[in-house]
Amino acid sequence: MTTAAALDRSAGALLRQWREHRRLSQMELSLRADISTRHLSFIETGRSVPSRDMVLLLADTLELPLRDRNQLLLAAGYAPVYSQDALDSPRLAAVRTAVRQVLTGHNPFPAVAVDRGWNLVEANESLLAQLDGVAADLLASPVNVLRVSLHPLGLASRIVNLGEWRAHLLSRLRRQIVITADESLAELHDELAAYPCAEAEPVVDSADVVVPLRLRHDGAELALISTVTTFGTPMDVTVAELAIESFFPADAATAAVLRG
Repeated sequence: MTTAAALDRSAGALLRQWREHRRLSQMELSLRADISTRHLSFIETGRSVPSRDMVLLLADTLELPLRDRNQLLLAAGYAPVYSQDALDSPRLAAVRTAVRQVLTGHNPFPAVAVDRGWNLVEANESLLAQLDGVAADLLASPVNVLRVSLHPLGLASRIVNLGEWRAHLLSRLRRQIVITADESLAELHDELAAYPCAEAEPVVDSADVVVPLRLRHDGAELALISTVTTFGTPMDVTVAELAIESFFPADAATAAVLRG
């Protein structure tokens, strides 16, 4: 949910909106949180002011992202619990070092770190080498990795299985929208879905299917599969929203090309 939208609502209204977004009834949420349905109803309608602990309990039960837990606390009149430092701040020095080590250590295979909006945070040399030929405006900061991947002037013309890869990325993005209720991600999805694609897009469930990226590169066809790494115990919004996608060769020929 966007910050502006959250600031326009009371804590009760935000809780109700998130509960409905999670497709839970008041009874279902109250049972999961081990509170009475009557008390939850009073909180949602503003007849009862939730304590700080109650706000955190309901936010945890609803599995809200850290950013939205802070917004819910603010709406209820409490200070945010989770910090939100810039990645280049001294407090996140260890995080920056860890990200850089993962990216550098993954060479000669591509790897990239992105934020919640899929904007490029950092990439290794192997990934940057794949961006040759991408239109300059797509590489202007902030660089959106999904836009670079699917835009006709980006990597789309070099992706052999564009229909399949496009469906995979859009599926992942839709799942992220369900989790975060982020309007900016929904707008990004609509933009990407409007890009031309002559290939059929198969129905893909990103939870069950490993989709290879087949990419033309210097006269060869690379076959890559990827893993996504996140920080396991984040207490900072910026850290919680970081993700590192690492690509691995799906066959020996791809490994040989990248190592060469």
